[in-house]
Amino acid sequence: MDYTIKNETLTVVISDEGAEMMSIQKGDCEYLWQGDAKYWAGRACNLFPICGRLTNGIYTYRGKEYEMMLHGFAKNSTFAVVKHTEDTIVFVLKANAETKKMYPFDFEYFVEYALKGNTVQMKYTAKNTGENVMYSAFGGHPGFNVPLGGEGAFEDYYLEFACQTPAKKMLFDSCYTTDNTEPFNLEDGKILRLTHDLFDDDAIFIKDMCHSVTLKSDKTAKSVTVHYPDMQYLGFWHAPKSDAPYVCIEPWQSVPAYLHVVDDLETKRDLYPLKPGETKSAQIDMTIE
Repeated sequence: MDYTIKNETLTVVISDEGAEMMSIQKGDCEYLWQGDAKYWAGRACNLFPICGRLTNGIYTYRGKEYEMMLHGFAKNSTFAVVKHTEDTIVFVLKANAETKKMYPFDFEYFVEYALKGNTVQMKYTAKNTGENVMYSAFGGHPGFNVPLGGEGAFEDYYLEFACQTPAKKMLFDSCYTTDNTEPFNLEDGKILRLTHDLFDDDAIFIKDMCHSVTLKSDKTAKSVTVHYPDMQYLGFWHAPKSDAPYVCIEPWQSVPAYLHVVDDLETKRDLYPLKPGETKSAQIDMTIE
């Protein structure tokens, strides 16, 4: 089921499937990618309790092996609505028999959307409702139309960081993490111009970056600024080797497994340990111009 929140500036539609945004409109312009399966059927999936791939789709915990799909199970789960006002909505996913097959913890995972002027404020919260330490991470995967409002061409757009950044590009091996990085050279220290072949080898992920980036073009006043103060990695992606008319801006707290290494959940890189009764939150804001 789809739910709508709106204010004097924005109208946002969110599905209870994955608590995923379906639409972000300002005036008559649709900013969010609309899920053309020719390129990518998703729109803005929410990643929990992992981000990225597991080797062979499995991990271990206390000597037992578990299977989990790419980016975790939240994106394929039906959430319940716990609050819905004109400009705010809060979804929750609670541990159940199906999640326990993949993830042996009791939890509550909240996804909240609130509209403040021309900004979509998005908040993730995980609560450990069980008796053991729980390990998890958050990630966002929103896709945005390029061009925005049909103004200009894909190559007229660029990503501009809020500051000059000594960011490092993470080097991957077949979509799996390595420990290697290289300098991420940006025009004027802050600009990445978009071309389709940027993504021929799949996503670009960086670390040690500014925590705000804007999708924009000199051909239009329309733009999207994504602010991610609680995330340590940032990815850019569209369907590899294609002319896909969108770009995903992906703030993540963790990264995929190492190639050929089956993760143990208690030692997996970047997962946050939550003690029983503890909560952890992270924010992503999207400002629409």
